[in-house]
Amino acid sequence: MNTRTYYFKLPLLLGLLIFMIGCGSEQKSDAYGQFEAEEVTISAEASGTLNSFMVKEGMKLNAGEKVGQIDSTQTHLRKQELQATVKSIQTNISKLDAQAEVYQEQLQTAKKDLQRFTNLKQSNAATQQQIDQAQGQVNVLQKQISSVNVQKQSVYAELETMETRIAQIQDQLEKTKVINPLAGTVLSSYAEPNELVSTGKPLYELANLEEMILRVYISGAQLPTVSLGQEVEVLIDKNAEENESLKGQVRWIASEAEFTPRMIQTKEERVTQVYAVEIAVANPDGKLKIGMPGEVNF
Repeated sequence: MNTRTYYFKLPLLLGLLIFMIGCGSEQKSDAYGQFEAEEVTISAEASGTLNSFMVKEGMKLNAGEKVGQIDSTQTHLRKQELQATVKSIQTNISKLDAQAEVYQEQLQTAKKDLQRFTNLKQSNAATQQQIDQAQGQVNVLQKQISSVNVQKQSVYAELETMETRIAQIQDQLEKTKVINPLAGTVLSSYAEPNELVSTGKPLYELANLEEMILRVYISGAQLPTVSLGQEVEVLIDKNAEENESLKGQVRWIASEAEFTPRMIQTKEERVTQVYAVEIAVANPDGKLKIGMPGEVNF
């Protein structure tokens, strides 16, 4: 009787043992988290009517691509006004240069007359008065030339000021162009064509979804096993029962723990500290989405 009972229970015990081994073989991941992306908000750098805006959610944009234009009519008019002022200043400079040339020619003639009267004075063919008059003419012309040079310096300073203002206006004109600064996918659009915008108003938000960031949290006990640049295994849900394995790389580890207790006395308490870790994961086919859960094995 006992022998038959033993043989009857043996298959049941073996099955239970296999089941327990199978349950115990289920490996848990080292950390869990969600995928993020580095989101960038692009804002208007000028004020005015948004004459054109070609950004829609889901669009892929290239770095340096022009995606909109803010009205720049008044800025263009100010630039034209300044350019006209510059031309007027340049004309004044040309006039001063011509005047200086005339004075230089007159000065050369006056110096020759002074030298001639000086020579004649030695033979008593010229008077001291004639020499004094010639010297006075030379002095007057030299002062006139100096005066012209001073005027030119003032006009050149004015020209430099105008050129600086034109450069500022040109910078303002460039800022009326909405230029996408980096490659990425548009996540949200906050503006529409013909809308009045002001400097600093958010226009759209984009992120580079070609590389996603899995942000996980690890304990202090796990911290020594994780290092920057470390290659890790990332798991995502393939279906309801299976995971898909991807490659990732640790790119950032928090230097301070989060949710730290005020007093940490024992080792058991220290391991309850949580450190944030960011893992970069390539996403060329776009299967990874913002907010998607993920697991990692170090």
